[in-house]
Amino acid sequence: MFRVVTEREDVRAIGSNERVDVIFGLRTVRGELVVRSASLALDALLDNRGKFQIVANLKRTEGTDDVRTLSFDDCFVEGKGFQLDAHGSAATTYAFSATRIREG
Repeated sequence: MFRVVTEREDVRAIGSNERVDVIFGLRTVRGELVVRSASLALDALLDNRGKFQIVANLKRTEGTDDVRTLSFDDCFVEGKGFQLDAHGSAATTYAFSATRIREG
């Protein structure tokens, strides 16, 4: 899962409760990676505050060879959470941020 977050600030009209414009600022990407059990590589990146890149190849439609590529640039692991279900399956969720996402 990922989402693009853009800072914004409303510009108010003087003497009114309505906005007249919007000022946009910093744009970042926030996402999560869910790994069965855990990832030593992602744990090391979290500990060392290391930068990395994620490239994901996604199918566009069933039955075709078309591929959609998403590239997350300048990623940093920002935190992690651990979950254990009633059946004993473990999953670690790694939260990350990226400077940008590119689609190709």
